[in-house]
Amino acid sequence: MGTRQQTGAAATHRVVILGAGYAGMAAAIQLGARVKGREDVQVTLVNAQERFTERMRLHMTATGRQLAELSIPQLLEGTGVRFVRGWVTAVDPGTRTVRIDDDRVLSYDTLVYGLGGVADTAAVPGAEDHAYTLSGAQDAELLADRLARLTSGTVVVAGSGLTGIESAAEIAERHPQLHVVLLGRQEPGAAMTAKARKHVHAALDRLGVRVRAGVEVVKVLPDAVELAGGETIAADAVLWTSGTRTSPLAAAAGLAVDGRGRVVTDAALRSVSHPEVYAIGDAAAIRQGYGVMHGTCQGGMPTGVHAALSILRALDGKQPKPFRFGYYHTPVSLGRGDAVVQFTRPDDSPRRICLTGRLAVRYKETVTASPWPTYGRMKKMPASGAFWPRGGRFNRIGDAR
Repeated sequence: MGTRQQTGAAATHRVVILGAGYAGMAAAIQLGARVKGREDVQVTLVNAQERFTERMRLHMTATGRQLAELSIPQLLEGTGVRFVRGWVTAVDPGTRTVRIDDDRVLSYDTLVYGLGGVADTAAVPGAEDHAYTLSGAQDAELLADRLARLTSGTVVVAGSGLTGIESAAEIAERHPQLHVVLLGRQEPGAAMTAKARKHVHAALDRLGVRVRAGVEVVKVLPDAVELAGGETIAADAVLWTSGTRTSPLAAAAGLAVDGRGRVVTDAALRSVSHPEVYAIGDAAAIRQGYGVMHGTCQGGMPTGVHAALSILRALDGKQPKPFRFGYYHTPVSLGRGDAVVQFTRPDDSPRRICLTGRLAVRYKETVTASPWPTYGRMKKMPASGAFWPRGGRFNRIGDAR
């Protein structure tokens, strides 16, 4: 597990966790709670902000809704985890150091890499300069400010995935004076059953959202978007939700990454090129029996917990266990008064059953609100965070790794 720093007569193993998203917070709380009182392990969590970002609510932030102030340092109190606020600017596996804000250096023996994804505005010309994103709370607040100043006009939501659907519905409901256009290659809810998909379309129609499926945005202009084929759609604001990209730090550090820049891991979530580095959440390319996991909160938190457990096993001289996860639902908000929940098989394919309407709203809110109290429970009862669907027969991969 790497070299240890000598502190007096005791050997201290330094674990540094990068990123306090859903996965990083799970790793920090789980590890901190389980090593509390031990002098041979030091856990440090690095994040750019002290406030925890509820990524599942950013579409609400984008329409000006006030969310709870969730303090990361406050939650960490009593765990022994040290919090460092700052931007990670470099990782050096050779010296096992991390550079913070270019002027501070942290040393580690084990690194947990959880710097997740942001909107991929580099994929299309003009998106970086002219489109808004939901990459973080500040980005969402910038869009909220723009929308609040519009008394009329058109908002284009580029990307018909789940984030695009939720954002288009939220904007249309919150700002009925605006025309909302949802653009995407696929129809909204394409991966859902016919019943769930029909409900999504009916809700968007009720809210006045104009859906254009089968189109591709090839350029974002200051006041419009250009589609493949030459058509332009005027826009007073463009929200970019089409695709994500990961931080380039992992690739720059020489870690083995996939085509999307995610750290390629072994069965225990260790980097295949640097086993002293664990990768979690959106930052990791984690292969399961059904394929490589995609980034969601439901999968991200288990990766953080599993990385913490793997580190503990390794410190105790044991072999880490393989990570297994199976999906179980896809909840989607359709404004404040409507939603759809598509239940899925472990490989994320849709089951026949789904929830719609008010029942789905209650279910979705329960899911969205659950991470923070889950972290609180893990502080007192770490084992409470170690339960999630393993995927059953969908995760029998044999020697596929």
